Amino acid sequence: MKYFLNRLSTFFNMLEGKIAFYPSIFALGGFFLALSMIFIEQQGVSQKVLKIFPMLMVEDGDTALNVLSTCIGGLIAMMTFSFSMVMLLLSQASSNFSPRLLPGLISNKTHQVILGVFLASIIYCIFTLFSIDPSENKYTLPGISILIGVMFTVLCLFSFIFFIHNISQSIQINNIMDGIYNKATKRLEEIIEKEEASSKMLPQIFPDTSDWHTYSCSKSGYFQNISIKNMNALCLEHDIRIYITVPKGLFVLKNNSMLKVNKPIDNKLVEEIFSNINFARGEYIQDNYTLAFKQITEIAVKAMSPGINDPGTAINAIDYLTELFALRLRKNDRGVIIIDGKMNLKIAIIHFEELLYNVMASLRAYCKHDPIVVQKLISMLTYLDKQSIRNKDYNTVVKNELKALIDDMDFSSEKDKNKMFSLANPDLKA
Repeated sequence: MKYFLNRLSTFFNMLEGKIAFYPSIFALGGFFLALSMIFIEQQGVSQKVLKIFPMLMVEDGDTALNVLSTCIGGLIAMMTFSFSMVMLLLSQASSNFSPRLLPGLISNKTHQVILGVFLASIIYCIFTLFSIDPSENKYTLPGISILIGVMFTVLCLFSFIFFIHNISQSIQINNIMDGIYNKATKRLEEIIEKEEASSKMLPQIFPDTSDWHTYSCSKSGYFQNISIKNMNALCLEHDIRIYITVPKGLFVLKNNSMLKVNKPIDNKLVEEIFSNINFARGEYIQDNYTLAFKQITEIAVKAMSPGINDPGTAINAIDYLTELFALRLRKNDRGVIIIDGKMNLKIAIIHFEELLYNVMASLRAYCKHDPIVVQKLISMLTYLDKQSIRNKDYNTVVKNELKALIDDMDFSSEKDKNKMFSLANPDLKA
């Protein structure tokens, strides 16, 4: 049962990231609403409303057909334009910023819901159109159904205006980075809150795993998520301790070692453990906050490329990275899960040193010729060096990256070099 629920959750998460997910749900809703209205009309609802509000009813069948046909044609034109705008947004974001942004933009629920409203309205009007006989008079026409179809069309007009406004905002790089930053911040704060709650318990040391038994994964994909409660229950039930050797967000190759257990276990238990680990072909910030660092770094690197040459965007990206790194300083590098005072599960994590190095290595390579961007990077590192930290080694990591940045900068002007040295540390000498 647990295996089925985990597979169902993984399947739903995969579907939710598809651009056609919500439009398909809305389309089914429009179809069933049309069938329901046909049944309701057979009960004589329109005739009752006609006696109270006659001005709301259509006079003849030809007029009803023309009204619905016009609504359908207009809705199809609007939906076609809307889909074209979405494709244009994805194309521009991929070419100007980073292809990694596409999953987040595709899974934008606002765009999906608006497209779903269009599709549901079209399907509803089409099936309502089938139920109209041109020879019918106003006493036998499905007046309520026609009125609902017109109301849906008006709703689509307002949705279209909102869609144009929203998509024009979505293509702006500041809004894209702000969305990435907000998702990563939310995820990081959740993790930090759990760690702070766990730190109140008696400190324990997770055992050395070097001589533990290793087990390989039978599938490949990005390590997306894990069911902590189910894994802890398995540990308690079988009296074992588990160490996941691959950090979240990394790609796991088939038949590569990913699991360590403190004692031998059978294949059935191995399969049950892996059933609680979700793999995907895409990456999502909601499950892996380190993806935000990758995406914002790639935006900065792309902005500094000769083809784009937009140092202003790179500086904005560094500002977001500064805030994210400052928040990351509050998190430890242990990766141990504490539940009810017991430490039965540990998950490998990307340490702060590795995370900062991966970001700075890319930025150093593409930004070392621009003194303004280098100055911003120095400002970021000096700011991080002054923040409250969870691990005393973090300050050493920041200082090492600052020294590497100073050593790697490549300016033709001695004035620029001296300026950077003085900003980094007044005691440093060229």
